[in-house]
Amino acid sequence: QVQLVESGGGLVQPGGSLRLSCAASGRILSINAMVWYRQAPGKQRELVAHITSGGSTNYAGSVKGRFTISRDNVKNAAYLQMNSLKPEDTAVYYCNLKGGTYYGASDDYWGQGTQVTVSS
Repeated sequence: QVQLVESGGGLVQPGGSLRLSCAASGRILSINAMVWYRQAPGKQRELVAHITSGGSTNYAGSVKGRFTISRDNVKNAAYLQMNSLKPEDTAVYYCNLKGGTYYGASDDYWGQGTQVTVSS
């Protein structure tokens, strides 16, 4: 089984920064990508940032230039550095891993989410 645990959320003022972490554990033999999503109250879950096993990244237009995704392949971890935060970034942030417990796996695993609140 694969487990994901997010951390690093909290309350921050507009213009501030936070760094989210996602630690994956279990018998992981394949990671194709790690992805950060977010879901604000009353809205659908949306992709924030995506990083492949090779290090290629992709961002939602609303966070490009402010957020940076990175990963540590040795630790099976992913990070989301969030700068210049805005009130509209307020949401529960979820980590997603695409991979699994056998070579070539492409299953989806989710963390429990971490709350980010941007408010003065």
